[in-house]
Amino acid sequence: MRIVVIDGQGGGIGRSLVELLVRNFPDAEIGAVGTNSVATETMLKGGPAFAATGENAVVFNAAEADVIVGPAGIIMANAMHGEISPAIAMAISSSKAKVVLIPMNHCRAYIAGVEEKKVGEYLQDAIDIVRRLAAEK
Repeated sequence: MRIVVIDGQGGGIGRSLVELLVRNFPDAEIGAVGTNSVATETMLKGGPAFAATGENAVVFNAAEADVIVGPAGIIMANAMHGEISPAIAMAISSSKAKVVLIPMNHCRAYIAGVEEKKVGEYLQDAIDIVRRLAAEK
């Protein structure tokens, strides 16, 4: 299973996701793709199998992924202060991969029905979802 974590800005959410995924899915290929070099560098500290940076890296890896994990803003054009280009949002939302989104209100996205939680709780929820998806394979 190829799991791709996509993040921007400082990459903190992505790093936490990479660490949790590497620990919980030792047989999976975990990749980290940042929309900028700082995000990628931060995610590298989580121990992914591979890392890449930029719009083309997101487009390419979204097409190759079985599961994509990241903050909700990764599917919104111009989110993360403009780091999510329309091409990035389109690549992720058009991918055949399952997409697991972490609800973050920083990108103007409020998801109805989602209770307010600490970021760590959302990250654990994401790991639980990926675990269910892996079991389906």
